[in-house]
Amino acid sequence: MGLLSEAQIQDQLGKLNGWKLEGKEIGKRYQFKDFARAMGFVNSVALVAEGMDHHPDIDIRWNKVKLSLSTHSAGGLTEKDFKLAAMIDDLLG
Repeated sequence: MGLLSEAQIQDQLGKLNGWKLEGKEIGKRYQFKDFARAMGFVNSVALVAEGMDHHPDIDIRWNKVKLSLSTHSAGGLTEKDFKLAAMIDDLLG
């Protein structure tokens, strides 16, 4: 899977809601009512990510979850990152 160009990255970001370019990865922050809901979301993300064999970096702070995506084996962003980002957002409707 090849790295995306800057123009391709910007095009893909335009199709997502709230994801931001952060160096060589994209990231998004989520906030939930409480810790249990945050963990439920993280568990759902884990199932989707495992199914794709593509795993985000996850930072959990009580009711806040930060996800970061990049294709480490490619050294940056690929289509796989944007596909997973869209699938994650679909979890919340």
